[in-house]
Amino acid sequence: MPVDLNGYWKMISNDNFEEYLKALEVNIAIRKIATLLKPDKDIAHDGDHITIKTLSTFKNYNMDFYVGKEFEEDLSGVDDRKCMTTITWEGDKLVCVQKGEIEGRGWTHWVEGDELHLELRAAGVVSKQVFKKS
Repeated sequence: MPVDLNGYWKMISNDNFEEYLKALEVNIAIRKIATLLKPDKDIAHDGDHITIKTLSTFKNYNMDFYVGKEFEEDLSGVDDRKCMTTITWEGDKLVCVQKGEIEGRGWTHWVEGDELHLELRAAGVVSKQVFKKS
């Protein structure tokens, strides 16, 4: 059974994020700003319907999807691309595959205790973020 992701999560660590943004070909000015931010995650999880809001003082990004259903994702708030995205459960991990211009792009969310883990992947680069439930 999938874990319950509901809640408000505050970032406590952000490793290798600038390298991840470089792999996405994000310009240097945006990369420098983004690496200084500590965004929060506000997640509403109801069955197969999940909404993930990434909130910061610079930009917000909302993702609203149904697990297992492919959709076109507009990443204009991230790197100004569109991709075909599918998110599925693999055990207790929520796994996203984003098919588009960047090879191997996607992410994985999972919970350990009161921490939400996020692994971001693009073009062979991996960034790891950890959030604490508040």
